[in-house]
Amino acid sequence: MKYRTLGRTGLKVSEIGLGGEWFNGLTAEESTAIVDAAQEHGINYIDIFMPQAPTRDNLGVALQGRRDQFIIQGHLCTIYEDGQYTRTRDIEKTKRSFADLLERLHTDYIDVGMIHYIDSEEDYQTVFEGPVLEYAKELKEKGVIRHIGMSSHNPHIALKAVESGWIDVLMFSINPAYDMEAADTDIYDLMEFKGMEKSGLVVDEARQELYSACEAKGVAITVMKPLGAGTLLKAESSPFGVAMTVSQCIQYCLDRNGVKVVIVGCHTVEEVLEAVKYYDVTDEERSYAHIFSSGNAIHMTGRCMYCNHCQPCPAHIDIAAVTKFLDLATQQDTVPETVAQHYWALSATAEDCLMCGRCEPNCPFGVKIRENMKKAQEIFQRK
Repeated sequence: MKYRTLGRTGLKVSEIGLGGEWFNGLTAEESTAIVDAAQEHGINYIDIFMPQAPTRDNLGVALQGRRDQFIIQGHLCTIYEDGQYTRTRDIEKTKRSFADLLERLHTDYIDVGMIHYIDSEEDYQTVFEGPVLEYAKELKEKGVIRHIGMSSHNPHIALKAVESGWIDVLMFSINPAYDMEAADTDIYDLMEFKGMEKSGLVVDEARQELYSACEAKGVAITVMKPLGAGTLLKAESSPFGVAMTVSQCIQYCLDRNGVKVVIVGCHTVEEVLEAVKYYDVTDEERSYAHIFSSGNAIHMTGRCMYCNHCQPCPAHIDIAAVTKFLDLATQQDTVPETVAQHYWALSATAEDCLMCGRCEPNCPFGVKIRENMKKAQEIFQRK
């Protein structure tokens, strides 16, 4: 494992970090096995945004006796309410959830207090001119959080936060497909762009400006969605029409200015091992030049990243799970029986969708969720 300095925080962090999102649904034993594998291979950075009590409890068990061996990026403004994860700007709910995070992880501090998911100008003003930032500053003064961070998918809003001087760490979604997306393109629209010459890689200007600003100001970037939720690993789902490897995705992110940690979501020990295999492959095997071909039209639609930022759902549908099973089903000529069984085992399915559209404005990736619900209803019809 190689380490980088986390910007002006001075912390020494592993180039590969562990994404906690996929700990949801795991047992304490499974969570501990993943953390064991991560530590064994030198990973010392963990992102934890999940508000679910069992997930936090199990991670607390996994970290017991070795809290000081890990740098934790813990999120403010994520809550578990009405049986679902959601984000909030309610300061009292924020305080309760953060206190719960500390208690369940059996710690009295979080290394990076990450203000969760700010993508719009209105939301930025609500947070940076309101009680949420003041609370984060108060926690920092007390040493309860050591550094303030923010997560975002919007380069304009992220740059504004970087230039404010208040954040030390930016969690940002980076991968080749996202980097080619024009920042001023409506996130809900279908986007099309041309492939690049193999000799040159052109990143969207707004994103490059953001990455360079972070490098110049000492604001460290921690990368989310480096694999595009697995989309980039398969030729049939990649917008480039060719598959990348996990190592190639990691290399792409580490090559961006300002990037210090690439956070890979791991649901199993095997996925941890696949991520750290990056250090065992050759430079040629890490190269991602093959994804760019001259003159080929590349189509990038809103693809689900299974993050559930679209929640809460009035019908209590686990939208990420429904969409994941839909994606698995549509990749086969016939729906695999095991996929159908898992789909119908959900407490709520696409059949329960109210088509209210409340979820779609919450999605940072422009997914047409109602269309996916209709497709799931058609594909998973009971026989």
